[in-house]
This record gives sequence, structure tokens and C-alpha cells, in this order.
Amino acid sequence: MTSVIVVIGAGSIGQAIARRVSAGKHVLLADLRIEAAQAAAKVLSDAGFTVSTTSVDVSSRTSVEALVATATAIGPVTGMIHAAGVSPSQAPPATILRVDLYGTALVLELFGDVIAEGGSAVVIASQSGHRLPALTPDEDRALATTPTEELLALPMLAPDVVVDPLNAYQISKRGNSLRVKAEAVRWARRGARVNTISPGIIMTPLANDELSGPRGEGYRNMLQLSPAGRAGTPDEVGTVGALLMGPDGAFITGSDFLMDGGVTASFFYGPLAPQK
Repeated sequence: MTSVIVVIGAGSIGQAIARRVSAGKHVLLADLRIEAAQAAAKVLSDAGFTVSTTSVDVSSRTSVEALVATATAIGPVTGMIHAAGVSPSQAPPATILRVDLYGTALVLELFGDVIAEGGSAVVIASQSGHRLPALTPDEDRALATTPTEELLALPMLAPDVVVDPLNAYQISKRGNSLRVKAEAVRWARRGARVNTISPGIIMTPLANDELSGPRGEGYRNMLQLSPAGRAGTPDEVGTVGALLMGPDGAFITGSDFLMDGGVTASFFYGPLAPQK
């Protein structure tokens, strides 16, 4: 039976990783917008991959359960790439928390129940999670281990506490890496691995939204003052994703890989550091 690579979020990063790990496998592309999944499927199909599509809303348990059922009906799920999400310029805090934090926890929970032995997954987090000030140990544990359906009820996520979209995004992305660290222990019981990648500004449609949005000037300044001096490309993220999902990454699980051209380094120790 053909094994399945599930790609959630049919954008440039998900496609770039899928191209590197899906030869000879069935790619199931899932996106909130079926037309986006279909467009990505055409690109991959024309490149010789076996692809099918479906829609999914990661903020809905019923929808993610349906995706799991669709995937496992095709064959054993040996890989999962979770690259769906919304940015601070695209949604209010409550939506960001629902999609980026709860949605990721839901995906990890449900695919962790079916991932095949030897399987692996990559979750796309963000450099933003690395610039959030340190949380308390109790807050870290709460984001990592609170049951999925109780996650959004945490006091630290209350609407009167998280009032800014960027703060919601940073908490969500910090939560993603913490959640993966905890889930790696559970996934290991099935002989599977899971890691996060925290990219900086990668040239995708979502990044273009940010660069042309209300925070655009700040993001352009961020790139200019970073050690790399430029944005990244989806293919560069794809290279790291292939390492983490492939046999060369067999000793890596529960880890987060920051790849942001040194923006975070500059934020703490360089010209991007906040003035005191």
C-alpha cells in the first residue's frame, strides 16, 4: 500500500518540503481553500508526484478528523507537514489563537494517533516565537500539555490579556514549539518523530502581505539589519524540512530549528535590539 504524506497548508513552504520527501508516495494536499490545494496539486502533478486534494479547517476538530480519515483511507501516513496559519496582519487575536495555536495542537493530537512507525512530521512555527519574552515554567507547561479542547480557556490567553495580533501570533508560535516538544514523547510510542521549523521572513504570499501591511516598514528594516541582509526562500526551508523528515534526521525529535537569517540574533545582540 502506498504511504501518504499529508501537507496542511498548500502554500510555498509546504510544497517545498513536500517536493523533497514525497517521491514514490501519495501526497494529500489540504487547505482551507480547495482552489489553493488544487493549484498546488497541479504544480506537483506536473512534476511527477501522485497528488490528491481536500479542504480542511484546522480550527475545527470535525474537519481535522475528516482529514485524518481521508489520509488513512489512502494508506499509512508516514509524513505530515503542517504549514497552515494566519499572520498578525490577517486576523484578530482570537482568530490567530484559534488557528495557529489550537489548530496546531489539534493536528498534532489527531495525527499523533495514526502516524505510522518510522513516520515523521514538521510543523512550521515562526521566528516570532523566539522574540516573545520568557514565560514562566508553569506557562510553558500549560501551552505544551493542556488538553487541546481546554487550551484556549487558559487564563494567559484570555481576550483581555492577549489584545494585540502580534502578541497572539508570538504566543501561538512559542506554543507550537513547546507543544511539539511534548508531543514528541507521545509520538515516540508509535516510533515516529516530530519537530518544528521557525522561519524568519520567507518570500511567500503571506510574507508579501506582511511587507505590504501596516508593519511592512518594520519588516524591511528587520531584513536590512539582519546578518544575512535578505529574506529567505521556500527552498531553503524545504532543505531543512527534508533533513528533519528523512533518515539523516533520525536522531532529531522534539526540537525547534530557528532559521531567520540572524534576525533574532540581531534583535538580542545587534542593531535590532530594543533601545533601553
